[in-house]
Amino acid sequence: MSFETEYQKWLGQENLESYLKDQLEKMTDAEKEDAFYRSLEFGTGGMRGVVGPGTNRMNVYTIRKANEGFAQYLLKNVENAKERGIVIAYDCRHFSPEFAMESAKVMASHGIKAYVFESLRPTPELSFAVRHLQAAGGIVVTASHNPPEYNGYKIYDETGCQLVPADADQVIALVDAIDDVFSIDVQSEAELKEAGLIQMIGKEIDDVYTERVKALEINPDCNKKDLKIVFTPLHGTANMPVRRVLTECGYEQLHVVEEQCVPDANFSTVKSPNPEEASAFEMAIHLGKEIDADILIATDPDADRVGLAVKNPEGEYVLLTGNQTGAILIHYILSQKKAHGTLPAKGKVFNTIVTSDMGAAIARSYGYEVVSTLTGFKFIGEQARLIEGTDYEYIFGYEESYGYLIGDFVRDKDSVQSVLMCAEAAAYYKEHGQTLYDVLMELYDTYGCYREALVNITLKGKEGADKIQAILADFREFTPITIAGKEVVAVEDYKESIRTELTNDSTTTIDLPKSNVLKYTLADGSWFVLRPSGTEPKAKIYIGVIADELEKADEQVAKIKEDVLARVNQIIA
Repeated sequence: MSFETEYQKWLGQENLESYLKDQLEKMTDAEKEDAFYRSLEFGTGGMRGVVGPGTNRMNVYTIRKANEGFAQYLLKNVENAKERGIVIAYDCRHFSPEFAMESAKVMASHGIKAYVFESLRPTPELSFAVRHLQAAGGIVVTASHNPPEYNGYKIYDETGCQLVPADADQVIALVDAIDDVFSIDVQSEAELKEAGLIQMIGKEIDDVYTERVKALEINPDCNKKDLKIVFTPLHGTANMPVRRVLTECGYEQLHVVEEQCVPDANFSTVKSPNPEEASAFEMAIHLGKEIDADILIATDPDADRVGLAVKNPEGEYVLLTGNQTGAILIHYILSQKKAHGTLPAKGKVFNTIVTSDMGAAIARSYGYEVVSTLTGFKFIGEQARLIEGTDYEYIFGYEESYGYLIGDFVRDKDSVQSVLMCAEAAAYYKEHGQTLYDVLMELYDTYGCYREALVNITLKGKEGADKIQAILADFREFTPITIAGKEVVAVEDYKESIRTELTNDSTTTIDLPKSNVLKYTLADGSWFVLRPSGTEPKAKIYIGVIADELEKADEQVAKIKEDVLARVNQIIA
């Protein structure tokens, strides 16, 4: 069916909400095509899209369609799904409360009890609640760190983990089989509440979750009173849980960016509500300089990711990358547990194929196995489940994109846990005369100078999507021989599940789910990865190097970036 046919179908709906009809009538031809040329797809972070009318948009009808498919999946695959129910949470974005309740109504109309948080909550608390209530699954309405015009929808299994591809594909098939989004039967909220099929939840889950997070402390008696913290939730859901945890754990000098503690769907005080972006720290840095803060902390809108800024020797605030924060956390957790005699005999640390090797080097120095998954924290959550009941203990999991999980009572990345551990590490090292920057420099001295870069190439709409696919197709067909003056010695094609050693043309199988990702390793151990974003209209280039000096490492990163971008720009020109 053409996009114009779909557009006319929507426009002709008699009971279509007036605000949606108004938007349809004002669309240009290009806007029509982008809104209707496809249906929203599930990516690494679930389903995300611009809010508005259309099959490629987030609206009440695409939400109903997604929930209809998920409800059918739960009834077919999860024992006692109706009685166990589903937990639903949402963030501060446009239409998040409405989409959450619409999700509850679809589920409840199928007889599946819906536990709905009474107000906005962090994504990790949703994961925790699924496990705590022993529910059949979970839903969170969020677009994480995407721009304000976006919203999204993530689904969780009975273990509190986002659905991995084998399960998500079943849901997608059921969703795709729904021909008419306007025919989905949904009962009223009042009727479903009266029948006990929709139940509001809140404080009782908050209290248990908070206590579990607080129990993660390793050095609860370290000097917390002298640590000056600046915290900003960037208008999102971390405000209350982070402040509660830090306060109850004894951090007395907690200063918040008041303007950014207010939930705001437009994220009015930032260019992007993304702690990966330096601009997100502007107000935190200003406050930090006023009070001479030791550490600045920012979380994204749904509170599953956290960014840090720490002081360098010149007294300037330096933003840490996700890889650097992950390495510091691994080092702190393992070294302090070793000092306390609480290190597990056997354990595993989890990262992804685009994560720096530095954290892995630290973990291996303690004798722990490191498992690398595809990008997407659901794969780390899956690994945590797979080691249940074995001799191995979950030690730590993280992604370069600022997501960390310390205690696996949650099965998604958790900024509330991470903020607490980052604050504890900062307090502990300050007590011993060091900053987190000092610790990072020591890790470079011990393990080598690992440096990384991430390049995002935004390519919007159908034309952009085609260009992103063209980039991957071109690199896949024509393997680069040299990059930055270094020979390319290996290629890992995750779509074909094959690693090829170019020096002798031998191949091995990659035992991971198939994904449109290419990884190239150079003769000096440097590497770069190409993949399409699963949550935004972007092509992503990841770069990683190691050298004996920071300057040399940074030069190599710059050279790889220059060469790869030159070829990418040729392809999309």
